[in-house]
Amino acid sequence: MLAESEADTPSTPIEFESKYFEFDGVRLPPFCRGKMEDISNFSLRSRTSLLQEVVFLVSQGADPDEIGLMNIDEQLPVIEYPQPGLDVIQELTSPRLIKSHLPYRFLPTAMHNGEAKVIYMARNPKDLVVSYYQFHRSLRTMSYRGTFQEFCRRFMNDKLAYGSWFEHVQEFWEHRLDSNVLFLKYEDMFKNLGTMVEHLARFLGVSCDKTQLEVLVENCNQLIEQCCKSEALSISSCRVGVWRDVFTVSMNETFDAYYRQKMAKSDLSFDFCL
Repeated sequence: MLAESEADTPSTPIEFESKYFEFDGVRLPPFCRGKMEDISNFSLRSRTSLLQEVVFLVSQGADPDEIGLMNIDEQLPVIEYPQPGLDVIQELTSPRLIKSHLPYRFLPTAMHNGEAKVIYMARNPKDLVVSYYQFHRSLRTMSYRGTFQEFCRRFMNDKLAYGSWFEHVQEFWEHRLDSNVLFLKYEDMFKNLGTMVEHLARFLGVSCDKTQLEVLVENCNQLIEQCCKSEALSISSCRVGVWRDVFTVSMNETFDAYYRQKMAKSDLSFDFCL
């Protein structure tokens, strides 16, 4: 269980709230302020992805050990982050791999027009909120020190960055059949990595025979294992079903009821444990 001591609550709720701002009805982190129009108008010359190491490995044919030694954030910059900035990203050599956490509607207009490829990975919300909680506690700029129960309430009430997870994931799900969108589920990396890598390679235009595909899958599997083992947090948030170590019975019942309500009209489903 993660610590839920009341002594860990933020020094002032107002201080935590002030780190966000509203844009078009969506709560965004402070570094997005003043950049949304520039992001919308950002020119995309090549494929844009919303994944990290696995996509880099598949698209570049990189070795998993090499990826572990490089700064992956330099190879796959986040378009809305202050660094390296839109001007630097614009000048990167094509094909460019760019990350983002923004809702579909806030991504560059060029992407909406089919001028770039998007890989969207969705994760079951229970595991996601645990991982997101640990991320917030480790992030110096957010300095979140509240309990997990409080954080989970914020998640359900759309009080965290990038707006409602339910709207975010369903918006991309509605575009899953677009020719330039590949919608993936995090849990499938652990259920059937081979099929996922094959879909990725085909989508990214990476041609490979059966032997080359097997090597890609093995390298991706090695990379995933390295990422899970390297976590310095108290709970390995990369594994599927981590929420069972954190959620109380009461929290789980509340979350399930809220999930059913928000996803009632969607045919999108998730594996909450394997």
